[in-house]
Amino acid sequence: MSLVGCGESVVTTASDEPDPVVVDIPVAFIERSIPVDENSAPVTLDLREPAQFIPGAALFIKSRAVASAPAVNITDRAFVDGEVSSELTAETRPQYDVKDIDVSYDGTRLIFAMRAPALENADESEQPTWNIWEYDRINDDLRRIIASDIVAEAGQDTAPTYLPDGRIVFSSTRQRTNQAILLDEGKPQYAGLDESRRTHASVLHIMDANGADIQQISFNQSHDLDPQVQPDGSILFTRWDQAGGDRGMHLYRVNPDGSGLAIVYGRHSHMDGDGEQHFVGSRITPDGQILVSARPYQRATLGGNYALLNTTDYVDTFTPVADAESLSGPAQTPALFESIDTAVAISPGGYVASVYPLWDGSGRQLFSWSQCRVYGEAPTDGSERPVLPCTPERLAEENVEPAPALYGLWMYQPDSGTQQVVVPPVEGVAYTEFVSMETRPFPDSYAGPAEYDAQLADAQRGTLHIRSVYDMGGEDTSPAGLATLANPALTAPDMRPVRFIRIEKGVSQPDEDVLELDNDAFGPNRRLGMREIIGYAELEPDGSVMVDVPANIPLAFSLTDSRGKRVLPRHDNWLQVAPGEVKTCHGCHTSDSTVPHGRPDAEYPSINAGAATTGGAFPGANPALFTDLGDTMAQTRRRVLGAQPASADMQFTDVWSDPAVTTPAADFSISYAELNTALPVTQSCAQTWTPTCRSVINYPTHIQPLFTQPREQLDDDDNVLAVHTCVACHAPVDANGDAQVPAAQLDLSDAPSTDNPEHLTGYRELLFNDNAQEVVEGVLRDVRETVRDDNGDIVFERDEDGELILDAEGNPIPVTEPVPVPAVARAGSASQSAALFNALESGTHAGWMSAAELKLLAEWLDVGGQYYNNPFDSVQE
Repeated sequence: MSLVGCGESVVTTASDEPDPVVVDIPVAFIERSIPVDENSAPVTLDLREPAQFIPGAALFIKSRAVASAPAVNITDRAFVDGEVSSELTAETRPQYDVKDIDVSYDGTRLIFAMRAPALENADESEQPTWNIWEYDRINDDLRRIIASDIVAEAGQDTAPTYLPDGRIVFSSTRQRTNQAILLDEGKPQYAGLDESRRTHASVLHIMDANGADIQQISFNQSHDLDPQVQPDGSILFTRWDQAGGDRGMHLYRVNPDGSGLAIVYGRHSHMDGDGEQHFVGSRITPDGQILVSARPYQRATLGGNYALLNTTDYVDTFTPVADAESLSGPAQTPALFESIDTAVAISPGGYVASVYPLWDGSGRQLFSWSQCRVYGEAPTDGSERPVLPCTPERLAEENVEPAPALYGLWMYQPDSGTQQVVVPPVEGVAYTEFVSMETRPFPDSYAGPAEYDAQLADAQRGTLHIRSVYDMGGEDTSPAGLATLANPALTAPDMRPVRFIRIEKGVSQPDEDVLELDNDAFGPNRRLGMREIIGYAELEPDGSVMVDVPANIPLAFSLTDSRGKRVLPRHDNWLQVAPGEVKTCHGCHTSDSTVPHGRPDAEYPSINAGAATTGGAFPGANPALFTDLGDTMAQTRRRVLGAQPASADMQFTDVWSDPAVTTPAADFSISYAELNTALPVTQSCAQTWTPTCRSVINYPTHIQPLFTQPREQLDDDDNVLAVHTCVACHAPVDANGDAQVPAAQLDLSDAPSTDNPEHLTGYRELLFNDNAQEVVEGVLRDVRETVRDDNGDIVFERDEDGELILDAEGNPIPVTEPVPVPAVARAGSASQSAALFNALESGTHAGWMSAAELKLLAEWLDVGGQYYNNPFDSVQE
């Protein structure tokens, strides 16, 4: 029969004949009551809530993919006795939930997520969690993968799938490794919230077939969902990117050991003809495409739309990989039929809740579909309104009203555009997932990372290798060309625009059961999040760097000048390295660039070809650092001089200048040890830097004291002429206690702010706009200026009738307004805080702060300018 999208007749099933090719394939599906709230309104489903519980579902199996085959409930038995289950009705059936079905490669087992019914009168923390279950069709056996109740309930476990070696990869809020590292950092163990602080972050884990040896393999600060194993053995999954702001859910890949993390598709593909879309629920098709649900975060329908993605040739809808740059797209095509349009109020083609490709070579797909239906006019006899199929004319009516969805299960043949019913539609019932239990090829087993260092693995470290930070999507952005910049005889170190890399770590946010943390712990831009600093490493003349970093944590980096200020855009995607992994990337990119980046097989060639010979020297460089063909300067330095671990201090040694040609530049170091105020590191880390060391900068402890620190003014013989503090002038009162205008309208005092008593005044004045002040009759007050209209005429106060309001002398009263004073610093960017640093570095205050103090101030601003960068410090200070 023909597929109906927007036509005159409701789909019927009476004439459908079984397909002889697929009649013997067992199929499994989830049946549920269409979810409504207490007001009978559709329940809103949210992709950002992977643990959302919608009771009233069950998992069924049909032995044959035809309408006449009986459907057998296989999940009720988990909650009721088998003899009783046959007598259950829709009203008496246990109200549990099931989702995320997948099938073993031999077609004999189902794996899925299931949550037990809610407990009456129990707190949310006491409710059951989502668990991973398996059904063995051959033995008719249902089991929970993790047998122990205590272990099973330790997290929300969803979206399981099988690895080729029999292990299971799934998404979970357990955050096992992350919690262990929190202990190493001196924090309590807890599951961190996602970066919007809505719910616990659910990330990828792996466990044995019996539920043992659970290991975390992804370290996003928000969700990593819906893993699927690709033919090469890597894992495709959906990542919610929120570092620095919500950038959507797109597709990534990672290896089963956590190495090889890379984006695959969708960073710039979140808007199309159907409106906002995010990519979830992926499946691999027999021809190597990605079948994916493309839908907004929230929806009131169980279904949406599905697309086929050509990720072999594209990284975005209209952005091909570098090797296929002549292609123009689109990479994204409808998986079923084009009349589905989820951007309009009523989709003419209806809604699809699930699509599953058959692996028999026919190109057929199983899908769950509700035809587009609307209500007709109410009959005059008071009977129920008729339900009619959508037509263009009906959809164009002014008060058209959608009828409830009517889902059935179908077999679709794309070549002929026909469908065959497998489970007929039933009013009030939805079929949300549909899979076939047929054999399909095993993926390759993962063989291990391409580059691996066993010593680093033992130390729980990996290596980050950037070939050149001046490589922006295959373009050389260095000032005079990379060849000139990389030649020490032509370009002195202090002429290089980028000198260091700063490695940063995201800070997991606790829920309110662990710590009641309000927004006052953050700053003007909470989306930047709290960050800790792992350390710094020196960049080489060609812009390359190889730095050893801690494994299994969410990493970002900043590229800085010699004073610690970031000079290139903030890196707002979390990286990770597995123990022993050497992670290499070509270079950098800007957030708005659509050039392929972060996916090794899609990028343009590196601008840094590396050494031209083996056993020679780089042009103009010290011959003691002898080359290997193709190596960057960072690889050469590491091979000859040893590894460069991240360090809390910025340390420079000119190893590249050839003493026979050029006098090497002077060494320098900017160290926390030079501070006279509290160190942002522990004493043990100040002495010996280890992978668990962090620089944690909190404004009250580390930045405010810079402004109250006594500073000596010396003469030429180093005699003390005077002792100053910043707050002597930048305060509302002078040394005699009289009111004064803070110098430069900047109050850096450590009194609680009148704008927000949870913040110190100095913090608010640095980062928030304020009003200019003046002293009038010994009182400090806001300056107010007369308001003028577009013609330059004074604006006067008027009453509600538009009449002038007069003062006691009968004169009109001018309207006045405060004079704004912009903030002198910008959270997230020291380089864009020119008003502050110009005064401190070259203006009237030059020399007042040491290089270490200026670095501390710069890195605090760069990482976000938050009030605290450790949530637990907020209750201690």
